[in-house]
Amino acid sequence: MSGPVGRRAMILAAGLGLRMRPLTGTRPKPLVEVAGKPLIAHSLDRLTAAGVEKIVVNVHHLPEQVEAWAQAQAAPIVISDERDRLLDTGGGVARALPLLGDQPFFVLNSDSVWIEGARPALERMRQAWRPADMDGLLLVSATAQTVGYCGQGDFHLDPQGRLARRAPGQVAPFVFAGCHLAAPRLFAGAPEGPFSMNLLWDRALAAGRLYGIRHDGLWLHVGTPEAIAPAERAFSEER
Repeated sequence: MSGPVGRRAMILAAGLGLRMRPLTGTRPKPLVEVAGKPLIAHSLDRLTAAGVEKIVVNVHHLPEQVEAWAQAQAAPIVISDERDRLLDTGGGVARALPLLGDQPFFVLNSDSVWIEGARPALERMRQAWRPADMDGLLLVSATAQTVGYCGQGDFHLDPQGRLARRAPGQVAPFVFAGCHLAAPRLFAGAPEGPFSMNLLWDRALAAGRLYGIRHDGLWLHVGTPEAIAPAERAFSEER
């Protein structure tokens, strides 16, 4: 894990959590508990285990609760405030760029929960990063190695790690697992205000600079209250 790649990270924690209602009526989705701790704590554990030195967390929905949680952690967490305007995934990262430095950084969804395979996913991503070829590197999971996911997949992945999107009406074997490495240059010319990371990923795809790495463990999709119990069973079986 040498070098500066992935020494800073951002956890996206500003969303409204609409699909997690009614649990998110009184608390933000990142603080919904799975397997004995908040969703965001699972992301934090992965980052601290990987030696990440600075973690940015954005806030919007019930922000005081996320801020209080962050202040109680030993990890070096900095808040990116989106109280004024929810900026979506891409806009949220773009606002936080001054806090994330000039080297590739991790971005995790606050509900990105996984069980490791033979080697930690973040370590594998660092080692797979090729700055001459990549602007972004996405952690993807085979749909057959997921819990709680029932979609049609997001991407195809070729033997060199290049990604291609699923065509409309078709099925793809890999789903985005809620974690990626991003080079700051990926955001060059990004729009002002709210926008999705998909906008920048599509641009990188067109330039041949968006890659993926297959997660070798199990990805847990915790998007609704009903998904919590299967995720907790997966954790208990791991132990």
